[in-house]
Amino acid sequence: MQTGQLTSVVSLALVLALVLTAFAVAPATAQEDEKHPIVILDTSMGEITIALYPDKAPITVANFLKYVDDGFYDNLVFHRVIPGFMIQGGGMDEKMNEKKDGLRGRIKNESSNGLSNARGTIAMARTSDPNSATCQFFINHADNDRLDTYGGGYAVFGKVIGGMDVVDKIAKVETTSKGGGHENVPVQAVVIKSAKRKDKK
Repeated sequence: MQTGQLTSVVSLALVLALVLTAFAVAPATAQEDEKHPIVILDTSMGEITIALYPDKAPITVANFLKYVDDGFYDNLVFHRVIPGFMIQGGGMDEKMNEKKDGLRGRIKNESSNGLSNARGTIAMARTSDPNSATCQFFINHADNDRLDTYGGGYAVFGKVIGGMDVVDKIAKVETTSKGGGHENVPVQAVVIKSAKRKDKK
């Protein structure tokens, strides 16, 4: 077989392999979407797509999705940003007023679910009481496995599957301190324009 013919055969084989791989992966991806609800945060700096894990954190995921479906997060901000640590949002507006309308009760901490606070995961924010999480959440900007057990642990309930570059951009914004003891607040508000399930976008 000549070199040109050999090259053509190899190229054809590679193309077929890629096609077969694509068909093999597609059903698994569809199954994953069914298992893990997808939420899209449309922010003033771009979209962040998050896959949730109800099999690991059923209470936390149900709580988060209720806030999403109610439109609670729309027009709130990422009010605490620390590069190399995390970006936190879901509770304050641009004037750093805490949203009360639609706020529900505290939920049980599911931090012992086997999910770690790795870079790109989303977890619930809370006070020093492990079972005090309500609506606020944070996205880990680095591997923060110490949070898995710190003070009772911080419950991871999903992971960014698209838009991690947006998370990185948000983490780099200039921050300041604002009245009421708020620190690490973006100088220019990073707004969550909407939070919707993928199938309802």
